[in-house]
Amino acid sequence: MSSILILGASYGSLLATKLVMAGHSVCLVCTAPTAELIRKQGTVVRFPLKGGAPVAIASRGLPGELYAATPEDVQPSGFDLAVLGMQETQYGAEGVRQLMQRIARVRIPCLAIMNMPPLPYLRRIPQIDADLLRDCYTDPELWNAFDPDLVTLASPDPQAFRPADEPKNVLQVGLPTNFKAARFAGEAPTALLRRLEADIEGARYPVDGQATEIPVKLRVHESPFVPLAKWPMLLTGNYRCVRPEGMVSIEEAVHGDLAVSREIYDWVADLCCRLGAQREDLVAFDKYAQAAASLKKPSSAARALGAGATHIERVDKLVRAIGQQLKMSHPQLEATVALVDMRLASNRMERERVAA
Repeated sequence: MSSILILGASYGSLLATKLVMAGHSVCLVCTAPTAELIRKQGTVVRFPLKGGAPVAIASRGLPGELYAATPEDVQPSGFDLAVLGMQETQYGAEGVRQLMQRIARVRIPCLAIMNMPPLPYLRRIPQIDADLLRDCYTDPELWNAFDPDLVTLASPDPQAFRPADEPKNVLQVGLPTNFKAARFAGEAPTALLRRLEADIEGARYPVDGQATEIPVKLRVHESPFVPLAKWPMLLTGNYRCVRPEGMVSIEEAVHGDLAVSREIYDWVADLCCRLGAQREDLVAFDKYAQAAASLKKPSSAARALGAGATHIERVDKLVRAIGQQLKMSHPQLEATVALVDMRLASNRMERERVAA
């Protein structure tokens, strides 16, 4: 049994449930009220099943162990792996930042399930000058203490959300795809990932008296570029949900003009290939467009902007900056970055006005 630390009890509870199903011990790091709720009730994650009704899996009663703690209560030295399941903007928060520094000091391997790749992971890609990307991050100094050899990335392809009218220990899976992880630079942490991959693959859950395979797996790849397959999706769908005065669903962002969406998608895919990715590392546009047709909600980035956020993950800005290093640009991406900049500036001005 491995002991896994997961920062973030919302999206992180999805991978946590799969790990606890496989018999491992997981600590979810979250706020004090959410930690207390999980300590009392555990978590519930609802998975859609092909050809059947969704199944709600409660952490209590699973073979492994799930518990929760606040950042200041966690000493990471006893864990085999840390999973970074928060949004990039959250790691600089009081308490979380100090925990991150403790994780870096004790040199625990870190698997990020973030849209925004950690700076140490980007340092593993020779074609990227990570020092020129620091202003794309909310708190770039945070990552200085991390060894790139001990940081890797999984593409957070599974889509999940907290139902608005339910407690914070409940998560609904909307799109049950897989976490596609790049191997670590070293063999020992990669071997750990592969053991977790195999354990999740073999786990079953009783549904109507039958041992049933539950979707959402961990897939470990040799190529460091496989997780970058999310970038064309984010730039084609998620960030284009943002509009000057509001937001649209991912479905509308993609299918509102499929020709433009294909053009953006192919441009970002070309950028990934210039970095070293192979075409087979990426998802074909038609397959992505088919999946996007089922995504009826705006992206989390668009929802955050609509709620007045003054910082969000800036994968749009990151990809543009990497494109500049490769002498690549695209007018649609430039427009997206400018629009997100404008919405963030407007939110900051409004917050300053209210504070005054």
